[in-house]
Amino acid sequence: MKLGVIGAGAGAAAAAYVVDNATDADMTVFEKSGGVCGRAAARRRDGTVYDYGANYIKDTDERVNELIGRFDDGLVEVDGAVWTFDGDGNVSEGRDEDETKWSYEDGITRLAKHLFGATDATVERRTRVEDVRHEDGWRLTAGGDERGPFDALVVNPPAPQTAELLSETGVAAVDRLGEAAAEVPYRTVWTAVLGYGFEVDVPYYALINTDDRHDVGWISREDCKPEHVPDGESVLVVQAAPDWSTEMYDAPPDENVAELAQLTADIMDDDRLAQPDWTDHQGWRYALADGRVGRGVVDSAADEGVYVTGDWVVGEARVHAAVRNGLETGESVAYSSD
Repeated sequence: MKLGVIGAGAGAAAAAYVVDNATDADMTVFEKSGGVCGRAAARRRDGTVYDYGANYIKDTDERVNELIGRFDDGLVEVDGAVWTFDGDGNVSEGRDEDETKWSYEDGITRLAKHLFGATDATVERRTRVEDVRHEDGWRLTAGGDERGPFDALVVNPPAPQTAELLSETGVAAVDRLGEAAAEVPYRTVWTAVLGYGFEVDVPYYALINTDDRHDVGWISREDCKPEHVPDGESVLVVQAAPDWSTEMYDAPPDENVAELAQLTADIMDDDRLAQPDWTDHQGWRYALADGRVGRGVVDSAADEGVYVTGDWVVGEARVHAAVRNGLETGESVAYSSD
């Protein structure tokens, strides 16, 4: 079987791992960016590592836990609990006190690197897929070149981007999947990363807004992840609330970062936090799926050789959910080739 995989997110990595171990498929992965693992993203800066998209992997799925146990090289456990704050910035104890939260020493992207590295798949980075169509097999245009035919495709981008690809494929069931994907709602998130040359002394790993009345939705400390931040320093990942993110998405990044730094200083009651020593930022237009696509259209498209995977397929915007769905999607592809 010749398999094309569009997108190198966590779900695609899990699917590729299953397919490679169950079949002799010839797999090519097309990834538009320079990295893998999609919105579970990490960067490096002067000895610092920070997860600026998804913050960690939860231990709430036994099958995903077992997979991570196989790929535990560099695995680290996040130290600390998640506390809450309300629309007035009042901080309170307690949320998910006992759950285990994982990343890797070199960032959460290591999970996808481990999974793809355990396969014979060819991963073509910085290669954007522009269209998908069926002509004696599944064909696509990637990086300006015609590719294929493929016997099957696994499609991993967020639902709105998947909808654009699966719009005029020539196969009605696949086009219907594209139409359904276009209806999946998403929350936008704009993220600021704030670096400091001192330690932030607070009794929690992260803060989450629980009443949706604050312009900040999440604040977390990368220094709670072993090997991420040098001793004596701190790095905060600040994710704005969806309404603020949507309104300010195209505003000057420096202004957004400055506002989020001041809001962070107010919430954490530390004026020093308004003046970070260095910053980074990232906008995620399609950050969190707020719904799911119907199982029927997914199965009908799979019957035609097009499989979709990701958190939007299951309606749970979490890394473990994307990985679990990827494992299940990989099994569907493998069984279809028997």
